[in-house]
Amino acid sequence: MNVYLNAGIYFLMTSVIILIAIFLFDLITKYKVWDEIAKGNVSVALATGGVVVGIANILKCAILTNESLIDTIIWGGIGSVVLLLVYLAFELLTPKLNVTEEIGKGNVAVGILSFVFSLAFSLIIGSSIS
Repeated sequence: MNVYLNAGIYFLMTSVIILIAIFLFDLITKYKVWDEIAKGNVSVALATGGVVVGIANILKCAILTNESLIDTIIWGGIGSVVLLLVYLAFELLTPKLNVTEEIGKGNVAVGILSFVFSLAFSLIIGSSIS
């Protein structure tokens, strides 16, 4: 296959996975991501950005280590779902802190922690699917 066409197909498919992940992230949070970002909620932007960067990192690993587009989509999709599950676990593992509520209220410290948490676990997930 033409290298440019192949790159374009990978770009389109991974972009779709990122968009689906953002949609799912919006569903699992108690706030509406885009409404909060439009209002200037930096904490929500950080948490969402962490998920986007995390998913992109996982997809990068999936692209680099799989020989077919289908395998890349499968492993990228699995890794993306795992990252979203880790986000939910982050909420459960911090019983003294309601992560989603604090992010929704604009607590930037929690937004930064959420970003770093997503990035850190994406590195682990990406390495695991490699």
